[in-house]
Amino acid sequence: MNNSKSPEPFTVELDAGQSVTALHYSAAQSASGAALIIAHGAGAGQQSPFIVEFAGAVAARGFDVITFNFAYMEQRRRLPDRAPALESCYAAVIRETGRRLAHPAPMLFIGGKSMGGRIATQVAAADAESPIAGLVLLGYPLHPPGQPHKRRDAHLPSVRRPMLVIQGSRDTFGTPDELRQAFESLTPPAFLHVIEGADHSFKVSGTSAQRRAAIDDDVRQTAVQWMQGVRGASEASRKPPG
Repeated sequence: MNNSKSPEPFTVELDAGQSVTALHYSAAQSASGAALIIAHGAGAGQQSPFIVEFAGAVAARGFDVITFNFAYMEQRRRLPDRAPALESCYAAVIRETGRRLAHPAPMLFIGGKSMGGRIATQVAAADAESPIAGLVLLGYPLHPPGQPHKRRDAHLPSVRRPMLVIQGSRDTFGTPDELRQAFESLTPPAFLHVIEGADHSFKVSGTSAQRRAAIDDDVRQTAVQWMQGVRGASEASRKPPG
């Protein structure tokens, strides 16, 4: 399921006169009143098939979706910037999204694929006051492949928002068992959804096109249902007793 409406581009201003391009995939008519910012991974920008198809499918299910390029990708540089620059860019996108979707203000989720998801967690951990309802992490890079001692989880206890982690069972950046150790002891505990046989890109060797489509749909539907659940729980908590 894809959103037939083309995304609307807009500009996000950064420090030092720089800017990046973002895309707004408008929610379908059955809008949920919530929005998701999704960042790309280290090697492919917001126009990668995975990001485009994920964003369109989630928008078709009722969520406004914002994608964007980090500055290094916008400038067609190969290597990602250092973490402070990536975090500053993501924070600028959050602020601009808040202004763009201000009336009425949606419940805001953030996240990303691989590196983009990691930077989202670092942004959330650094700012407890930012209006972030939850995080959607698509293949969390807990450590570099083959280097399980170089873990990227010291900041996770400071996130303190609901998190969904969708991870392939063969992900060399972090196995499900490693992810459970890192995420399930958090407050609130993260929810881990494992795709059996999948690697870091959610690919399963030897699968048919039909099976590939089913995996893609599982990723998108899991993200949507989880965000709907977080939104429903938030609304229920605001209702007066009785």
